[in-house]
Amino acid sequence: MADYRQDLTMNPSGFVLLADYIPQIVQEIRYYSTYNFIGDRIDGYEEPCAILTIEAARALKAVSSELIVQGYRLKVFDAYRPMPAVKQFVLWGIEDQDIRMKPYFYPELEKQELFARGYIATKSSHCRGSAVDLTLLDMKSGREVDMGSPFDLFSEASHPDYRGISDEQYANRMILQQAMVRNGFQPLDCEWWHFALKDEPYPDTYFEFPVSSAYLKK
Repeated sequence: MADYRQDLTMNPSGFVLLADYIPQIVQEIRYYSTYNFIGDRIDGYEEPCAILTIEAARALKAVSSELIVQGYRLKVFDAYRPMPAVKQFVLWGIEDQDIRMKPYFYPELEKQELFARGYIATKSSHCRGSAVDLTLLDMKSGREVDMGSPFDLFSEASHPDYRGISDEQYANRMILQQAMVRNGFQPLDCEWWHFALKDEPYPDTYFEFPVSSAYLKK
């Protein structure tokens, strides 16, 4: 008899390519590249594309429409994340001695602290398909809005309510956060860029299928 749970975690039928819902969105999928806190392409990222549940994509489209009026586009760093990626994070944190990306992503911390402080989860909400990491692009300049710290900087400076930044940088964080919250997303207390859909469709399911537009079309 087939394992129903395994079939479910490999089933992408409730997911969509984010670019199909939000053509204006900008994507820089960091875990497909080598510029991330590990320094290698991450397991399960077969294509640099953002994938979300249909419900999360619809909510994010509303966010995008609201912010475009204010002169901003959304830029996504990560969305759905397959479980093999999280397993790689955990093994890297426990066993791997490689700290070559420490100066860029966790200069103040030892890598083992990243889990205890909530920056890396052993069971990530991204794997449920309704969480997204993103920032704003200024439509006039075409540049990322200054949020006071870069994406995936594991530091107190990245906490959304951190006030050791300029008033303008803090206001920029609040523009993003307020638009996301108004449209049904919840923020994370240690990362200004991370939001999860409050009424997510798969609250107890952690998916394993790869980040790939081809897999969605199977």
